[in-house]
Amino acid sequence: MNRRAMSRHRNIERMKIWFAAALVLSALACGPPRPDDRDEARAVVRPEPAAAASAPVPAPQRPRIVALGDSLTAGLGLPIAAAYPSLLEHRLKDAGLDFEVVNAGVSGDTSAGGLERLDWALQGDVRVLILALGGNDALRGLTPAQLQNNLAQAITRAQARGISVILAGMEAPPNYGRDYAVAFHKVYPALAAQYHVALVPFLLQGVAGNEALNQRDGIHPTSAGARIVADNVWTVLKPIAEAQRDAPHGGRPGS
Repeated sequence: MNRRAMSRHRNIERMKIWFAAALVLSALACGPPRPDDRDEARAVVRPEPAAAASAPVPAPQRPRIVALGDSLTAGLGLPIAAAYPSLLEHRLKDAGLDFEVVNAGVSGDTSAGGLERLDWALQGDVRVLILALGGNDALRGLTPAQLQNNLAQAITRAQARGISVILAGMEAPPNYGRDYAVAFHKVYPALAAQYHVALVPFLLQGVAGNEALNQRDGIHPTSAGARIVADNVWTVLKPIAEAQRDAPHGGRPGS
């Protein structure tokens, strides 16, 4: 094995150890920016072309569910149709729930970057926000307090618009020490309790640390792994989407 191959092998092994440790800590991600991710995210919401005078009145847009996240949401290394937001849209359709799911994932994004994009992401008739950020905060060693503050702002701004929020938890790698990892882990349930939002305890539950469900980098799920991620989110999303559907006169529950 040449030096380059050995280095790559060591890096992959480190990633496996990181995620295995993250799973242990949760009982107590994400890749480099991809230039076309922002284009893919923007492509999900296409502006309506100017209508000709003789054109029929367009049908109203479907209510939206927005997944705001990083490369795990964008589906780095996968066709966009295999990313978990696309899988969720199919499940909603199969369940008779007529929502458009917007993939607002951008590789390399931190919680601060997601907060900056929030107003753009929440354009249109958004009913639910899936907030799936934090993996890159951990990779960069940003403080749990910064993460908590950014996520809290995103939650309160979405709630001010009458949008239901689902918070997807992440875990920190162990290289910053146990105290950091535990403090990071606590951010998500603390925010869920404070703001009364639904919580996916760990977005990568059942996927992290499993070589068969991750790509060669050991971080990003394969298509099979993305289906498990969709399972994790669907468990929490389904009753919220049903409540939105059953709200009187198409309004928002509790609004």
